[in-house]
Amino acid sequence: MDNYLKILEESLRKKLQVLDEIQAYNEKQKQVFQSDSVELDEFDAAVEEKGKLIEQISKLDEGFEVLYSNVAKELEGNKEKYVTQIQTLKQLVQQVTEKGVSIQAQEARNKALIESYFAREREQIRQGRQASKAAYDYYKNMSNTNTVPPQFLDSKQ
Repeated sequence: MDNYLKILEESLRKKLQVLDEIQAYNEKQKQVFQSDSVELDEFDAAVEEKGKLIEQISKLDEGFEVLYSNVAKELEGNKEKYVTQIQTLKQLVQQVTEKGVSIQAQEARNKALIESYFAREREQIRQGRQASKAAYDYYKNMSNTNTVPPQFLDSKQ
């Protein structure tokens, strides 16, 4: 039983490490979109790495749930025997939950940064199109001013 509890504890500690890595990638994404020149390649790389980390968390969660479901009955019957391990697990679960909430807040802030970046980019593209259209219209107008419209000449008098 002690081995199972140690495995559960190790699983939670590993999850905390992975969550720390996700926070680091979120910070990279934030820096990418707060800089003057946005490097979308860096952003894509961070998203890809975060995807791998999220897969790790999913696997850790699945393993934790399977193991906990096997151990839960024994823990319920002998709470006093495993008080310290249960307290440690509770603290780790609380830390994991706090990190999860912190990551969600980071993600929301990053989403707002990304949306404002793309809104600025769309506005610049729209202004560029308007400028191009105005220049094209001006060119077309000026091209027609130097031409003399066809004249009909009456040769009978």
